[in-house]
Amino acid sequence: MRQIAVDSEIAIQPVGETAVKVVFGQGISPEIHYRVKALIDHLDKAPFPGFIEYVAAFASVTVFYDLPVIKQLQQDSAEKDRPAYQFTGGLLRDIVSGLSAQAEAAPRVVEVPVCYGGEHGPDLAYVAEFNHLTAEQVIELHSQGRYLVYMLGFAPGFPYLGGMPECIAAPRRQSPRLNIPAGTVGIAGMQTGVYPIATPGGWQLIGRTPLELFCPQNNPPTLLKAGDIIKFRPISPQEYAEYGGESQ
Repeated sequence: MRQIAVDSEIAIQPVGETAVKVVFGQGISPEIHYRVKALIDHLDKAPFPGFIEYVAAFASVTVFYDLPVIKQLQQDSAEKDRPAYQFTGGLLRDIVSGLSAQAEAAPRVVEVPVCYGGEHGPDLAYVAEFNHLTAEQVIELHSQGRYLVYMLGFAPGFPYLGGMPECIAAPRRQSPRLNIPAGTVGIAGMQTGVYPIATPGGWQLIGRTPLELFCPQNNPPTLLKAGDIIKFRPISPQEYAEYGGESQ
């Protein structure tokens, strides 16, 4: 079990008339991530009156609210003359302050099989050459990591991961591809990720998984969620085909 330390010293900023952003810090770190996740977990289980939805990022949570409901809450309180964002920010500050005693359960570990190289990873050789490694070493290093899912974004179900070894980092392509198949695993700078749907993109492609990361007919529609740990497992082209994976 991990103890989550959530400071009451947070920044709360208005975002238009119907949202506020709760900022826990700057940069990307597991400590800030656990604060973000503590808040969104609470909002999932016990939303305050007027809550609509949230958008979580690396270091912040933007919370959208129903303005008439918040105004009514203010009328029933001693803070009816404050701006709605200040009133809502106060609610959120109280929630965050009360999270300090909560504990985070062991994260879910999701194994993602990947067929590296070949038609599924056409940039594997480039990543290896750029880092003065062999393709086999890149595969070994990439698949030995444990990657924290900080958030989902860019495309439905696209995981922003932390934990990739710096020795296999590689720059984005100068000319993005117009169509990258769903399930493709890529590297861009210090990040690695998996394209959940077919989309344009400029990452260096090193492999592909037969798993579906985004299934709109499911509830929830995404395989992964913030706080998960991803473990990539190398598989052969034959295993990829046995999973039912499609060729490009």
